Amino acid sequence: MESTIDVALTESTEVRCQEKTRGGVRYEVILGEPDVKADPPKKKMSPRNFVSVQDIEDKLKAAEERRQQLESNKMAALSAKMQKIEEASRKKDEQTSQFITATRQALEQKMGTVTEKREAYITDLKTKLKDHIENVEKTRHSLEVQADEVRMAIEEKLKIASIQRDENIKKMLDRLKEHEDQVLKVKSSNNAKLQELGNQIQDKLVQAQNRKEQMEQEQLEKLRKNNLRTIEKQKSVESSIENRKSEVINLLENKLCIAEQIREKEIQKKLEQAKKNNEHLTEIKQTLETKKTEQVQKLESKLSAAEQKREEEIKKKLENIKKRNTPKLCVKTRPY
Repeated sequence: MESTIDVALTESTEVRCQEKTRGGVRYEVILGEPDVKADPPKKKMSPRNFVSVQDIEDKLKAAEERRQQLESNKMAALSAKMQKIEEASRKKDEQTSQFITATRQALEQKMGTVTEKREAYITDLKTKLKDHIENVEKTRHSLEVQADEVRMAIEEKLKIASIQRDENIKKMLDRLKEHEDQVLKVKSSNNAKLQELGNQIQDKLVQAQNRKEQMEQEQLEKLRKNNLRTIEKQKSVESSIENRKSEVINLLENKLCIAEQIREKEIQKKLEQAKKNNEHLTEIKQTLETKKTEQVQKLESKLSAAEQKREEEIKKKLENIKKRNTPKLCVKTRPY
């Protein structure tokens, strides 16, 4: 498979390409004869022009007029730029004033909302503290009422115990009196019997005057013996009664002492409980007062921190506004 490609580089050179086989290419470059270049024509020398003084002055005047015109154009452009800058600064001032008013209104609104929220928070805290104080007062009042009730109950119990003690003493004294009465009755009955016996003996003696003296002596001795026995019996009975009285009185005194000791111990226990309750109430009051002071200090610190932050933000915003209000006018002058 053969193909020929002819390329004409110049008028005198040719390149021929032939492809005889696949992948094989042969080039033939035919060089022509060299062309002879002609020399370029030389420029003719122009005659020297002579410039006069009038031409120079005219040129200078024209240059001065052109310079003045350029200066006037520059001044007009500068005045136009200055007017634009003044308009831009005026617009900027208006925008800054509008921004200041808007920011001031927003800050006032924020401050109003902050103050309202703070007042609402403070009122809520006050109401909560009032409720807590009322609950504490209620508990204290209830504890005082309970202490009064306990005191009244103890006093009533002590009164009842004293009344019962007095009643028991009265009963014991009544029993002793009854026993003494019985003893007196026994004595009186014995005396009556003795009197009757004496009368009978006297009657018998009167009736038996004629009896023998021995029988009378024996009878008299018997009567004496009987009298001695009765007297001994009376003495023994009186001594037993007195011993029993002393024993009963000692028992009563011991019981009264024990009851008084028990009553004093109960009173001391109740007083200790009342003291403990009062101490607990004082501790609760102190803790409540400390909590109140801590909460108030925290609120004051938070409020002071919020005010400081607000003042810093206002200062920063005012500084930014001042920075925005100060226009930077840069005019570049070019040398002529």
